[in-house]
Amino acid sequence: MSLLLERCASYTRARDARNAGLYPYFLNFDGRDAGTARMADGREVVMCGSNDYLGLSTDPRVVAAAAEASARYGAGCTGSRFLNGNLDLHDELERELAEFFGKEAALVLTTGYQANLGAISGLCGPGDLILVDKEAHASLIDGARLSRAKIGWFAHNDVDDLADKLARLPRRGGVMVVVDGVYSMEGDLCPLPRLVEVCREFGATLLVDDAHGGGVLDKGRGTSAHFGLTDEVPLITLTFSKAFGSIGGAVLGDADVIDYLRHHARALMFSASASPANTAAALQSLRILREEPWRCTTVADNAAYMRRELSALGYEVGAGSTPVVPVETGDELNTLNAWNLLIEEGVYVNAVLPPAASPRLRTSYTAVQTEEHLGRALAGFAAVRDRVLAVPVVPAVA
Repeated sequence: MSLLLERCASYTRARDARNAGLYPYFLNFDGRDAGTARMADGREVVMCGSNDYLGLSTDPRVVAAAAEASARYGAGCTGSRFLNGNLDLHDELERELAEFFGKEAALVLTTGYQANLGAISGLCGPGDLILVDKEAHASLIDGARLSRAKIGWFAHNDVDDLADKLARLPRRGGVMVVVDGVYSMEGDLCPLPRLVEVCREFGATLLVDDAHGGGVLDKGRGTSAHFGLTDEVPLITLTFSKAFGSIGGAVLGDADVIDYLRHHARALMFSASASPANTAAALQSLRILREEPWRCTTVADNAAYMRRELSALGYEVGAGSTPVVPVETGDELNTLNAWNLLIEEGVYVNAVLPPAASPRLRTSYTAVQTEEHLGRALAGFAAVRDRVLAVPVVPAVA
């Protein structure tokens, strides 16, 4: 057996978790509605592990738009947008995204992952420098690696560290600074005002991946709008698999930059275009968001309520203001046990393990979850609390 195949055979971590009944990945779900999901074994769980922040993936209007697009255009485009897979739906979505997010132009790609690969590797190359927040999403890191530019790192949300790195590095090529708008595991925001200031001082191009902020913050217009800095952020990337209830991604920026990427982003040029159904679903979700901004307020209120009530139960949660509420669990085994116990109580969350992040439960909430859904979730957390936390119950102070 070759060394590469021996490496696969010697990998036992997933096998051991399966044997222990604590494998948290690739579970099957055979149905979902506004606030719950049905697992393959028939159990219904309150879904507190979804990125469907606005609850649009199951909205009848979005589902109908996807079905109508499939009936008209077929199941797939079978080619790249660059050559033979472009649809008027793609163009229409680009126009409406640019208008909604306040940018001159947009470029739609097949996934959010590809949007980051395309934007970073399309603009940067050998001789350039990319500085990446240490907690940045894997797709941003992979985009930087694909570019063959030099890569540097700065401490998470530490703008002073970033400024120090920029001041010390030689100025031979272009410089890009890459951050998340909302970090997916902690739910914390990037310090955008200071990032903009430092990038302007050192002539660096700032890219903000707003996968978890777009469609959520500032009536859906995202992190840059939340800080009133849309005009100061040259590049914004989005994914449609969170708030927009579909799959796909986009890059937003000045018209000349987007036109350049149309002809230099390998992730666009050498991949089949987003399917008609996915594109139509994202477009319909965007139109619903424009007309129903209450969804953004409701998801924020639901997450704030859960953050407060989980803290009252004694759980240590993140201090953010987004739909993502991490719950500390201490170590990997306790994380898996907590995840499994919650499923038994009818609550589904995400078990997060290294290297994705330090061990924790990642919970997230949606605009269509009701008081009853959130109450069931809290009842589940209360039921498992003493088996998850090794501290006595401290009653909440009225």
